[in-house]
Formats: sequence, C-alpha cells, structure tokens
Amino acid sequence: MPSQMDTAPAVAAPLAVEATRWAAVGALLALITLCLAWELWWAPLRPGGSWLALKALPLCLPLAGLLRRRMYTYRWTSLLVWLYFFEGVVRATSDRGASAQLAVLEIVLTLVLFAACALHVRLRLKKSP
Repeated sequence: MPSQMDTAPAVAAPLAVEATRWAAVGALLALITLCLAWELWWAPLRPGGSWLALKALPLCLPLAGLLRRRMYTYRWTSLLVWLYFFEGVVRATSDRGASAQLAVLEIVLTLVLFAACALHVRLRLKKSP
C-alpha cells in the first residue's frame, strides 16, 4: 500500500500547474488594467487620455489561450511580455511622478507574468512522459 509520501508529489504537481496558470492569468489581467488606466486616467500624456492606451490590445490576445491551457500561448506570451518590460524600464527612467511609479508597477507585473508562464511550461513538460 502506498504511503502518503508516495502520493504527495502527484497531487502537488497539478496544484502547482493550476497555481501558475492562475498567476499568469491574474498578472495578465492586471497588466491590461494597468495599461488602460495609466494612459486614460492616472497619468496620460495628454488630458483626456492618450492613444498609448492601445498598447493594451496585444495583451488581450493571449487571454483566451491561457484560460484554455494552450501550451503554445504560454510560450509566446513569455516572449511578448518583454516588450512591456522594456517599455516599463524606459518610462521608469525617463518619466517623472506618477508615470514613473506606474512604470515600476508595469515592470513588476511583467516579471510576474514571465515567471508564471515559464514555470507553467516547465511544470507541464516535466509532468508529461
């Protein structure tokens, strides 16, 4: 009869996969919200909003694939997110005030999204024979 220690890793792996899935989805939704609110209300370049809010549109593309557990989507999302990371770095060092603080938040969210996607892929590949 298998002990509790023998079955624990089998249960932990699906929980870890689900945790990384929801971390990726949460970080993506937070990043979309940040991009829209930043450019429309919190610190727009022009009063009344900015066209830079359109930068949130490419982030909407992977949402369905992440929710459907598509491995390919996790892979290319981990590459797409670097564009937003670099934008955050540039704006954190060049903007002032609220915009610079929002850029730091963008950097943090992109790193969380990247780590969640990368770990999700790694756990799923490790789990498959």
